[in-house]
Amino acid sequence: MARIHEQLAGLAAMRPAKLRAEWRRLHRGQPLPEGMTGSQLMRSVAWRLQEKTLGGLPPARMRELDRLAEQLSVEGDIDVEGTRTLKPGTRLVRHWHGKVHCVTVLDHGFELEGRRYSSLTQIAREITGAAWSGPRFFGLKRKAHETS
Repeated sequence: MARIHEQLAGLAAMRPAKLRAEWRRLHRGQPLPEGMTGSQLMRSVAWRLQEKTLGGLPPARMRELDRLAEQLSVEGDIDVEGTRTLKPGTRLVRHWHGKVHCVTVLDHGFELEGRRYSSLTQIAREITGAAWSGPRFFGLKRKAHETS
């Protein structure tokens, strides 16, 4: 562990050319992103050193970041409130017109009464017969005026 601390401390004294060389070494020759400042380059090298030594983000978190990047690219904004992730095995329970509905979160989709669905919205429509937001129906997302 002491070695990583020494490496990180040494980054501040590195000249930009040495930081660029270190970045290329750590990223196996990938080209440097354009417009990176010296400070950003130093932080990027520090992150990569720590990632290699201590481990990176879990795959689920990486998928979530990829999803957010795609959402930003397509919509120009990120819905932070809607980023809650549900782990497989989680059970969502909703009382609707005197009946209890239990939904199980799967690796890819959801299950209600032995049938698989790709989204909570499909399940909410199945239960209510109306166009509901699935996350809102199951209490995972508030109405816009409730969050402000």
